[in-house]
Amino acid sequence: MKTQLIISLVIIILVSGQNLASSQKFYLSPAGKDNNPGTIEKPLASLTAARDRAREYRKSNQVGKPVEIIALEGEYFMLQPLMLNSDDGGTADFPLIFKAEKGTKAVFRGGIKLDGFEKINEKLWRLFVPQVAYYNSYFEQLYVNGRRAVRARTPNEGFYFIKNVTETVLKKGEGRSPELAVQKIGLDSTDAKCFKSFISADFQDALVTFYHKWDNTRKRIISFDENSSAIFTVGGGMKPWNPLDNKTRYYVDNYKAALDSPGEWFLERSGYLYYIPKEGETIENTSFVAPVIKEFIVVQGDMSAGKRVENIRFENLTFEVAGYQTPPAGNEPAQAAAPVDAVMTLDFANNIEFKNCEIAHTGNYAFWFRRACSNCLVNQCYMHDLGAGGVKIGETVIRPDQNEITNNITIHNNIIRDGGYIFPCAVGIIVFQASDNKLTHNEISNLRYSGISVGWIWGYAFSPTKRNKVEFNTIHHLGWGELCDMGGVYTLGASEGTTVSNNIIHHVFSYDYGGWGLYTDEGSFGITMENNLVYACKNSGFHQHYGKENIIRNNIFAFNIKAQLQATRIEEHRSFNFTNNIILFNQGSLLSSNWHKINFLTDNNCYWDTRTKDVRFADQSFADWKESGKDIHSIIADPLFVNPGKFDFHFKNLSVVKKIKFIPFDYSKAGVYGSEDWKKLAESDPEMEKKFDKTVENLMVKK
Repeated sequence: MKTQLIISLVIIILVSGQNLASSQKFYLSPAGKDNNPGTIEKPLASLTAARDRAREYRKSNQVGKPVEIIALEGEYFMLQPLMLNSDDGGTADFPLIFKAEKGTKAVFRGGIKLDGFEKINEKLWRLFVPQVAYYNSYFEQLYVNGRRAVRARTPNEGFYFIKNVTETVLKKGEGRSPELAVQKIGLDSTDAKCFKSFISADFQDALVTFYHKWDNTRKRIISFDENSSAIFTVGGGMKPWNPLDNKTRYYVDNYKAALDSPGEWFLERSGYLYYIPKEGETIENTSFVAPVIKEFIVVQGDMSAGKRVENIRFENLTFEVAGYQTPPAGNEPAQAAAPVDAVMTLDFANNIEFKNCEIAHTGNYAFWFRRACSNCLVNQCYMHDLGAGGVKIGETVIRPDQNEITNNITIHNNIIRDGGYIFPCAVGIIVFQASDNKLTHNEISNLRYSGISVGWIWGYAFSPTKRNKVEFNTIHHLGWGELCDMGGVYTLGASEGTTVSNNIIHHVFSYDYGGWGLYTDEGSFGITMENNLVYACKNSGFHQHYGKENIIRNNIFAFNIKAQLQATRIEEHRSFNFTNNIILFNQGSLLSSNWHKINFLTDNNCYWDTRTKDVRFADQSFADWKESGKDIHSIIADPLFVNPGKFDFHFKNLSVVKKIKFIPFDYSKAGVYGSEDWKKLAESDPEMEKKFDKTVENLMVKK
């Protein structure tokens, strides 16, 4: 039997090797031409031309081997996104593969280089861009020496505060917020001085970006009243659950008078681009790239004909520079930047894989597995410098046909960092209406809102979002004191079978309320959170707004700032079970809000306040707390970590935690794995960490 099995495996390997060896290959080269046949001697120039050659080949041949489109090393300019439909898909045995060979780098860039800057003076350069002047090719992002440059803004750093808001409703409509309204926004007279310099073109192109609670609103300024120091905006009415108010912060960008700091740029509609060089930059050593397209790949099946796009792989490719254009009316607030597009968008797709790809310098999200996608994979991809977030899964609406609900998407072993540059409220990975997805071993950092979000139903209504796995991720340095109501892992609605386990979450810092590690928000239901390490979050390590029948067990919550544990809404049903957890702290309180009043089971936990043995449970002593029926078998004791002050939460010995039946877990397994180069790339930037710590320090002093 063993011999027969070995022979079978050898045959499978040989056949597989033959398939790859005998694949039909089409080649791309930066020096190629799209009327070439696509041989290695006469390569093509674009992905679209290669797609067309593959289509022709499949139509004229009985396909019995894979089709490989191989991009030779170099830089390619994308004039248009690659559009794939059901005619392009392969089979499970013979897929369509877009790839670069290992050890080479093929870069597909959706932007053009801008050359020919002239010096106006030592502190200002200028370039005439005819595409802007004559073809209305205005752009809103610019990359200088490979970095996202700052569009001229006021203030140069930080924010101004609004004083008050008056809204005039023009059309109420039937929704909870007006369909059309004008907002009169009162400002501090000193801060409002910038609007005195506005010319008519500034009112067309300048944007004011508001930060309020968990959202951002981006609006044009229709007028300025100098007497009252007020600006006026128009569009959708404010959301009653999250209006602009006197806690709202804002900045203004994209007007010429704001061009006053090294590294800033401004583009006139006349075609003149201005840039203030940084120290050490010369015209000769500085490169400029402006986006031309907004997306790289669109995969679109035909559901009406029952045809999905299937069995396509992308390997070892880099896609960079895709832009975002703000619509004339601006952007209304939307949690998680939910409506914002992606540079890789898939609908009606099955078995599409992205392996070892890089997505950078975007105006939008990186990926969106939107409608009727299944069995897709993003593996070991590097997503960075993102206008929004990393990956979106599913739609915000619930399709009546179950077959159109996205499922079984795996986001595994990826690095997602440095995002939210246009939409700060975007998320690292978000699951809307979708089930059975796996979000595992990802590194997510340096975002302004939540790391991972699962669910899109507020309350206890039906949700198709079930059995999602959020496991072995490292999630850190979120918030930066800019928005509120965020979590390292954030959940919404009924999500039976969902697990959040073996993650490391740390350094989540909100502007006001809501910098939490684990956060079960409105109606979160049927979720198990276990074996997570959560530390250095602002408001608490765990917070449940409201929900039911969640299980929070065998976690470590340490050194959170204002409180360690929080629960808000009191409900008759059991909210959650909280057992076998370790809570270590040296500042703030143990409990916050209504933790001591809710209906929940809490037992076999270890609490340790390094400042005192008299740990207070709200207004109760530990003895009184136990007398009330809570934490009957819990203990107050040092859990004996190796060096918690240095965030080393391994155990010296297990004598204490055995008493609460805590099961040690190896948190070092969280995050990415693989080659040393890949793991090194995922390492956190020490300078970013220092800047984050300084931001936290400054904001805590102000509070």
